[in-house]
Amino acid sequence: MKKFFLYVALAIAATLPGFYIRFTGTHLAPVFEAAVFFVAILGAGFLLSWGAEAAEEHVSQGLVIGVLALLTVLPEYAVDLYYAYQAGLHPGSAYAGFAAANMTGANRLLIGAGWPLIVGLHWWHSGKKTVVLNADNAAEIAYLALASLYSFVIVWRGRIGLVDCVVLVGIFAAYLWRLSQLPKTDHNAEEAAEDDDDEVGPAAALVVLPVRHQWLIMGLLTAVAVAVIVMAAEPFAESLLAAGRDLGVSQFLLVQWVAPFASEVPEVVLVVLFVLNNRPTAALGALVSDKINQWTLLVGMIPVVYAFGAGHLTGFPLDARQQEEFFLTAAQSLFAVALLLRLRLSLASAITLLALFVVQFSLAFVFQHDEARTIQVLTYMAWLYLALAGGLFIWNRQELRQYLRQGLLARPGPAESEPPA
Repeated sequence: MKKFFLYVALAIAATLPGFYIRFTGTHLAPVFEAAVFFVAILGAGFLLSWGAEAAEEHVSQGLVIGVLALLTVLPEYAVDLYYAYQAGLHPGSAYAGFAAANMTGANRLLIGAGWPLIVGLHWWHSGKKTVVLNADNAAEIAYLALASLYSFVIVWRGRIGLVDCVVLVGIFAAYLWRLSQLPKTDHNAEEAAEDDDDEVGPAAALVVLPVRHQWLIMGLLTAVAVAVIVMAAEPFAESLLAAGRDLGVSQFLLVQWVAPFASEVPEVVLVVLFVLNNRPTAALGALVSDKINQWTLLVGMIPVVYAFGAGHLTGFPLDARQQEEFFLTAAQSLFAVALLLRLRLSLASAITLLALFVVQFSLAFVFQHDEARTIQVLTYMAWLYLALAGGLFIWNRQELRQYLRQGLLARPGPAESEPPA
């Protein structure tokens, strides 16, 4: 328990310089100011992840993974929605592009780097080249497939409208309901053999306390983290833009990759601990759930916040660059679904995801000052993802039907108890 409070104290200490700068009006060089608020958001993310992960003892594991994914990306929501609100206040400004950049970067980072990290670490730790999912993970596959398919409607229309908000939030709500129907503990055979009832990381210290004390501490961790996020979101977002100007680096790319990195690190650390504790299925499930909530709830909230800033009901416009960024993100998401159709993610699949991500990431920086070439690269990469996804869907069409039926409607398929060979 002493170690737990030490971790909490360190996380809170990481947020104090940000509070000092914010409330004293102190100004640093933009790069250093961005770094201070980056660390503050990082500390808040760890507090959220520890509190949410400890709740696994008390509710459905599937539901807590969904809620954990939602809570740990609150920093991502705060920064992205700040840009969306500013875009509504200042029509025609670059803020709309920054909101789109942050959202697409977060989604692509999760799949392109996060998923391969889990598989690679599992291979290094256990020598096994595949992370095998449970039959109940069909819910994640089905709802990610549904959200990914709908995202092409947004690409086609070139805007995120209020109707899209209703649809995407509805998908997320249905997903949480489906997770709430899953049993409290649900691990595959491999994980069940490894005493997987133990928590991992600092949250493990909470399980020895009375339940009432556990909920109190989890509530306090969440409250402190939310206060930090509210404090740090605006100065971090603005100092990041100022740092881009000072460094001569594309502000779009800084917002697209640096801001999401701050929000994703705490959960990545948590899922790494899952893998090291012989729980790779829970680790991959958490990142898949993270992807679903960002691809539904985060995208759906953007037009609402944008409309608040604009002062009237209106959709969030996507210009040519943003539309292609969204197209690429949707295509990558659909390819990721295709890779999971056999309820497993192999090392070869993980390497493919990582290689494609590295290519698009590298080319984005190479052509950062050439908008036309950048859009061309985004389009080519998106069609490559779609071609690969189409081939996998055709090859695994039986599994696709089975998991859509089982995941969306809770109707068992012919091989519910174990993944196909």
